[in-house]
Amino acid sequence: MNVPSRATSATEPMTSDGVVAAGVYVDGRRIANIAIEEASSWRSKPGHVVWIGLYEPDLALLRSVQQQFDLHDLAIEDANHAHQRPKIEQYGDGLFIVARTAQLIKGRIAFGETHLFVGEGYLVSVRHGASTSYAAVRERCESCPRALARGEDYILYAILDFIVDNYSPVLDAIHEEVEEIEDYVLANAITRTEVERLYMLRRDLLRLRNAIGPLVEVCRRLEHDNLPMVRSTMRPLFRDVTDHVRTIQERTDSMREVLAFAFEASLLVGQAQETAVSKKLASWLAIIAVPTALAGIYGMNFKHMPELDWDYGYFMVLGLMLAACSALYWRFRRAGWL
Repeated sequence: MNVPSRATSATEPMTSDGVVAAGVYVDGRRIANIAIEEASSWRSKPGHVVWIGLYEPDLALLRSVQQQFDLHDLAIEDANHAHQRPKIEQYGDGLFIVARTAQLIKGRIAFGETHLFVGEGYLVSVRHGASTSYAAVRERCESCPRALARGEDYILYAILDFIVDNYSPVLDAIHEEVEEIEDYVLANAITRTEVERLYMLRRDLLRLRNAIGPLVEVCRRLEHDNLPMVRSTMRPLFRDVTDHVRTIQERTDSMREVLAFAFEASLLVGQAQETAVSKKLASWLAIIAVPTALAGIYGMNFKHMPELDWDYGYFMVLGLMLAACSALYWRFRRAGWL
């Protein structure tokens, strides 16, 4: 199933092509909405923090942002090509962070990326692909100026925490489907369509785990390394994000194991059903073989067969067939084959 690369769960107002929001904050309060070309002058003022959000910008816009904040060429190149592994890189006094986002679209997990540039007096977020709007993060931060006044590292924490939080609805939806599959495969033989769905879910969960795994190292470095723009007072918050990511990892691994068990259980149920059918067929074949053998013997038309001259031979043979078939039926029934 092809998922559109521009899938997003919210309609966002664009101030210009690719720009979702651009504002400057003092003491946790937005004092102005700005143009990209004004960012450098605002950022250079003491106590001012510029927060810019971009969605799938073109290279020209990224170059404009680069000029305003003196960003590294390699970081801009990575931000322009949204196929990066989650990572954290330090360029001078600034940080470049890549995180993977996930959404459930038409039953499949669609992945996107968020690239974050963090430095003295600024934070720039660049989103690509499937991703929930960060407008909720901005609104939540603006509703608590005291927290937002901590600066750009708090904005970084808020975005990373929001990204990790949005893994949970995806896993919750998959968990419900996994439970339905578990209940179904124990009572029914699995079909090709259900086998394909099990495979798709396991593959999506593996991709999700691969997207989440490196994020643990990103958060660990933010928590423990003496990185620029990350104050020691923020480390407990990044530790909380790290714990949350690990919880998501454990849930993902657990569901992959459940899907594996469900598939194995479906195979066992199918084998048991096939065995039961084979037993029934073998039992009826054994029962039918008795009259077939007797009828075959007395149908050979030899002239000298003493039983052919008995007055009650026909009834004795029928009685023998009935007795043998009844005995076999009782025996197979008692053994649970019929």
